[in-house]
Amino acid sequence: MLMGISPVISPELLMIIAEMGHGDELVIGDGNFPAASMAQRLVRADGHGVALLLDALLPLFPLDRFVEQPVGLMAVVPGDTTVPTIWDEYRAIVEKYQPARIAKGFDMVERFAFYERTQQAYAVLATGESALYANVILKKGLVE
Repeated sequence: MLMGISPVISPELLMIIAEMGHGDELVIGDGNFPAASMAQRLVRADGHGVALLLDALLPLFPLDRFVEQPVGLMAVVPGDTTVPTIWDEYRAIVEKYQPARIAKGFDMVERFAFYERTQQAYAVLATGESALYANVILKKGLVE
């Protein structure tokens, strides 16, 4: 263990986020997300929720300032009546650590476009999150 780094961040996850460069994307998938079949690099965080991991990652992970919306969410499929209240938690977490990066809101990504971006992402973090539409894309920025 290291001081100042949440114990929910495994050594493997720490290595992955350190390897990532500017513009690389990390997808955090909920428990229903097809992470293993889409990931170039898969990191497991079973038993942890997305909000907990996001809260642990954002003090370490700079979000890209060169794009308007460096945080993407999977948009609700048209016709689905689900209201993803977890998004409010995500907004609060991003505002807590990097408020300038959420000023333009989230990038709402259609389901199949989200899958396409996942296949191009640097890594996918599979979680045990049970909330629906809890998937997130983080675009890495510069350490300044």
